[in-house]
Amino acid sequence: MLTILRNRTYRHLFLAQIVALTGTGLATVALGLLAFDLAGERAGLVLGTALTIKMVAYVTVAPIAAAWAQQVNRQRMLILLDLVRMAVAVCLPFVNEIWQVYVLIFVLQSASAGFTPAFQASIPDVLTQEKDYTQALSLSRLAFELESLASPMLAAALLLLVSSSTLFWGTAAGFAGSALLLFSIALPSPKPSVLRPVYERTTRGIRNCLKTPRLRGLLALNWVVSAIGSMVIVNTVVLVRAELELPETSVALTLAAFGGGSMLSAMLLPRLLERISDRNVMLAGAGLGIAALAGLSLAAFAAPLTYARLAIAWAVIGVGYSAILTPSGRLLARSAHAEDRPAIFAAQFTLSHACWLVFYPLSAWLMAAWGGGAAMLALALLATAGLIAAHRLWPADSASPVAHSHSDLPPDHPHLQGGSPHAHPIIIDDLHPRVPHSEGR
Repeated sequence: MLTILRNRTYRHLFLAQIVALTGTGLATVALGLLAFDLAGERAGLVLGTALTIKMVAYVTVAPIAAAWAQQVNRQRMLILLDLVRMAVAVCLPFVNEIWQVYVLIFVLQSASAGFTPAFQASIPDVLTQEKDYTQALSLSRLAFELESLASPMLAAALLLLVSSSTLFWGTAAGFAGSALLLFSIALPSPKPSVLRPVYERTTRGIRNCLKTPRLRGLLALNWVVSAIGSMVIVNTVVLVRAELELPETSVALTLAAFGGGSMLSAMLLPRLLERISDRNVMLAGAGLGIAALAGLSLAAFAAPLTYARLAIAWAVIGVGYSAILTPSGRLLARSAHAEDRPAIFAAQFTLSHACWLVFYPLSAWLMAAWGGGAAMLALALLATAGLIAAHRLWPADSASPVAHSHSDLPPDHPHLQGGSPHAHPIIIDDLHPRVPHSEGR
């Protein structure tokens, strides 16, 4: 997996991701402490509002940013957004009102909503071989999970030496390091062949996603990921601290079990995807995660919840979670030409976070109203609906060549060099505005 780091451009992109993730992890800890300093016992409300603002920024800003990303130099755009994020981090230690936190979080997450899809869309342009790109996706998932474990420990070590507000300077340093690494490489910046109106550019990615069968299936799997993942992210602390009455360290260890399962899955996926289709791996991962959540729910109804059962279930859910998320980049890269990739990745970013925007508050409400067992069962049932939808929306032969003709093109058009009718896998674009209905896909 590490052989892809021999590619200098990708190596710098990966290092930029690492330092930015580390900075973001420090900010997560620092923001919680800042909220407590400003709001005391109401800190949870402040953090919940900040999380909602984050999701709203992701859902609304990403498509707009993608529309402009097609017209500008991608490298300069990424560096500028890193500098914006750095500037926000520098401002955070000086806030003294809650509303200031909300404004800065919106600016920070809006910049991230523009940065992340464009960054992700750049990797398949750098690693053009699908095998290399698959390894990069697994490496990225490993880095994300390791960061979720390492950043809190780093923050704890730093808090022994400095005040909590100083952690934001580490965040700023992370974004500055990311900008410098991006500045040190030449990044591809494919330009669209046709200049489109702003509205069309803004909605193009989402429209193309909804027209592509495998991406409709991916949207349904995003629903599954959000349903099972929200139970872990939102309610682990309640299950461990309130129901099991265990110390704070057990919360970290339980989340580590989830992250460990995710990392194990990410390490196994590159070889697994050489033998098994993305569709089968992702559907199996969804089924595994749902089964673990439903099984834990039924066990909780039959007998009191135990820590061992919770940790094992969370690890299995982590395996399924990563099995869905890691290959998703391959689907997006296959489903768009280079010039449309920022729009497709932004659409995935928007639609997936729209699912999280539904399940974050829903999982918290279910836990508070019905308790752990019922909440897990309800979320498992909702996730099952998503799995059924994914199976129906994503045909097994969706990547196969489709026989079709172009009656609207002249016989000498470059696309018709193979004759008309002809057959090839369909990518939604100006020449193929939809998948032919005659093929049933």
